[in-house]
Amino acid sequence: MFKNHVALYISNNEDKKRIVESIQTGTLFENLVGLKTLLFSELTLDKFIKEELQYDQFNIETIHKNKLSQASGGERKKALLKYLISQNPECLIVDNVFDSLDSASQKAIALQLETLSDNTIIIQVLTRKHQLLPFILNLYQFHNNTFKKVERLETQVSYKFLLDKLPQPEHEFDTDFKSLVKFNKVSIQYGERPIVRNITWEIKPGDFWQLIGPNGAGKSTLITLITGDNPKAYGQDLVLFGRQKGSGESVWDIKNNIGHYSAEILRGFRRLDSVEKMMLSGFYDSIGLYKFPTERQKFIAHDWLKMLGLFELRDKDFLSLSVGHQRLVLIARAMVKHPPLLILDEPTNGLDDADAVIFSELVNKIASESKTAILYVSHQKEASILRPDFIYELTPSTLGSQGKVVHV
Repeated sequence: MFKNHVALYISNNEDKKRIVESIQTGTLFENLVGLKTLLFSELTLDKFIKEELQYDQFNIETIHKNKLSQASGGERKKALLKYLISQNPECLIVDNVFDSLDSASQKAIALQLETLSDNTIIIQVLTRKHQLLPFILNLYQFHNNTFKKVERLETQVSYKFLLDKLPQPEHEFDTDFKSLVKFNKVSIQYGERPIVRNITWEIKPGDFWQLIGPNGAGKSTLITLITGDNPKAYGQDLVLFGRQKGSGESVWDIKNNIGHYSAEILRGFRRLDSVEKMMLSGFYDSIGLYKFPTERQKFIAHDWLKMLGLFELRDKDFLSLSVGHQRLVLIARAMVKHPPLLILDEPTNGLDDADAVIFSELVNKIASESKTAILYVSHQKEASILRPDFIYELTPSTLGSQGKVVHV
């Protein structure tokens, strides 16, 4: 096994693209000059997905023969790693390697990388300490605009916001739902492939749920049933916000009751909208602002930015913010109307340790200070910070995943 494997621990305030480029060109580590160096990262996935969408060009095949753009986050990462290993790299840069992966997949990929490390230099770029690959002993941390070798990784979490109460909505939702979402023996399959079977589950107003299960268990399928984006919901015994699915409701009737955050929401987004405009777009359920907001809406958006400590950045381009700050803005954007249900799909992917703490505290604040129910979907272990009331777990089988409520 090589002894010169390296881990670089950074925060999202650093320019990751520049750091990766300095590794690839040998600027950061001279011994890499001339080596075939490949990158295992969301940055690489974005490149391949762009080629799929623009040129109908498919270089990577997933285990279920899906396009990357239609596959789950975990499925994409597994397919990308398999492809990169097949290219016989002399050096492999791995960036936030375990995001979107369940615990079994994390162990399998860690084992793959450890085996690969016998003949390939591994450079790990990480923002979460718990993702450190155990065979890497050379640790570096970004300090004063340069990397410093350290004995152990340290995180500084310091913030002086989230102190004010949650801003109030423009108007209260005129609803009296006894149940927001109610599945009764719902089963879904695609062709001959069963996804979920006999799902019976209810989300009531004000509940805080975490949805868990391994990659491919059907978590994304349940979310699309709730948001109205899955046509297979028709014919199922499914009640959404007081109405039986298929009783004449529109997709927008459903979405009006939901604030939705997903890491996919900004894939391909290139508009140079300001932070303020991105916040205001939450009143209209659009990505980007296409209507003139009211003064009341501006006041509420400003209150959210002040609570997050981002008010002074309101005129900056949203895409210029760090990943962590983007996530905080997008959660606030999803909450400006105080919807009956807030869906957070893998929200901590790509966050650094400090931002994960802040993000989790914001979610807890929403749970305790609003009437909004929360459905939190994540493989990340934030158990010491997040405090869901209930957990719904999907367990795969050949007949389709089944669900059950597990003890918190």
